Amino acid sequence: MDFDTQINRLGSHSVKWDMMEPMFGVPASDGIAMWVADMEFRPPTSVQQALERMLAHGLYGYFGDDAAYLAAIRWWMQTRHGWDVPKEAIFTTHGLVNGTALCIDAFTGPGDGIVLTTPVYHAFARIIKAADRRVVECPLSLVSDRQDMDFAAWDARMTGSETMMILCSPHNPGGRVWTQAELRGVADFCKRHDLLLVSDEIHHDLVMPGNKHTVMANAAPDIADRLVMMTATTKTFNIAGAHIGNVIITDPNLRAKFGQTMMKMGISPNSFGMFMATAAYSAEGAAWVDALTLYLDANRKLFDAGVNAIPGVRSLPLEATYLAWVDFSGTGMSPEEFTTRVEKVAKIAVNHGASFGKGGESFLRFNIACPRAQVAEAVARLQAAFADLQ
Repeated sequence: MDFDTQINRLGSHSVKWDMMEPMFGVPASDGIAMWVADMEFRPPTSVQQALERMLAHGLYGYFGDDAAYLAAIRWWMQTRHGWDVPKEAIFTTHGLVNGTALCIDAFTGPGDGIVLTTPVYHAFARIIKAADRRVVECPLSLVSDRQDMDFAAWDARMTGSETMMILCSPHNPGGRVWTQAELRGVADFCKRHDLLLVSDEIHHDLVMPGNKHTVMANAAPDIADRLVMMTATTKTFNIAGAHIGNVIITDPNLRAKFGQTMMKMGISPNSFGMFMATAAYSAEGAAWVDALTLYLDANRKLFDAGVNAIPGVRSLPLEATYLAWVDFSGTGMSPEEFTTRVEKVAKIAVNHGASFGKGGESFLRFNIACPRAQVAEAVARLQAAFADLQ
């Protein structure tokens, strides 16, 4: 499996590379794109072959007979996560941002408060606000380079007008793999405040060696009547452009309500995504992911060693995802100053920490899912950009 070959994506309509210059001012000629959460790796051969069979057939009509697709999802969740998923519980959406938006529409009303554990994936707040709901930020505590949940502080923030909590598990950004005790704490928090819990587990296959992800459905089976699970092949296998994801609901009442929302919105999946997901959730896909996580772990070690050598800069220990969360507060610089050094001097496009909510202001997010030589080059550029701190 080749993760070392750099593939030129400029001019391919890649948002990550072709929008780097207009959005961040990082030149396409010699800049490094380390922002959008997609990888620089081709997916498993099984996925490529599924598309090649479609192209060879030459007809692109509506997809029918989803038995193999549903079986692949159920097999993956059982073998990789020890999670038994009933086939009737699986809905297919146009990715998980779409899945989250559908949950907000189905289960909340205008003006409702929706709880986010910030800093967290920025799309959540965007769609909450667009739906005329309120973002209720429950900040994570940062203790010894580790993001922790402070349930007592969160309890104090609740007013009774909140109806939903969206959990990112594993967490983006920050890369925390929540422990079973923490997940149990989230479940109890939702019960105390009568919140429906949407658990976005899109990164659950990308876990660093020595860490173990637990799906919320297994961590707290007693909250099935208030739990919506979300999973996808897209992050795991680098097929985000397929825009396909799964909302998994075991409770019949919640399932009926969500199904009605899907129907009124006219949501149905595209055939390309269905074929790709079926091919990805396979034995070949599993072997590819195993090799990928080892490669990402080595990238993590290289990146952390280089970045943490810069005085005042620290990369939080990454337990999952391929998104390094780097704190520049120790430099004494303003966000504008350290961001300018990264983008204008090092010529690296990154996600700005403030966009993830409270607690992200002193951070930048770096995508390290790229050939190792590119990680090494990024580290060298960062060290040069902050050389006056040495």
